[in-house]
Amino acid sequence: MTVQKAVALRLSNLMLKHNITQYEVAKRMNTDKNTVKHILNEDYKSIKLDTVIKIAQAFDLTLLEFFDDKVFDYENLDI
Repeated sequence: MTVQKAVALRLSNLMLKHNITQYEVAKRMNTDKNTVKHILNEDYKSIKLDTVIKIAQAFDLTLLEFFDDKVFDYENLDI
């Protein structure tokens, strides 16, 4: 899977786990809801590290905690 898909899956799982909406994530990231929608729909050709940092911060996670998920295992990523 692509890195964009892995980030989208991780974000989606975190939203389900914390029972929060795209709007709430956007608010926590200090961005608009469309940005979150585009991340979840994998509309971006690539995803910036600063965006991943904002996602992690929205859930009070460090980057290590954010990336500590099977979706980011090398064998699952198309690199």
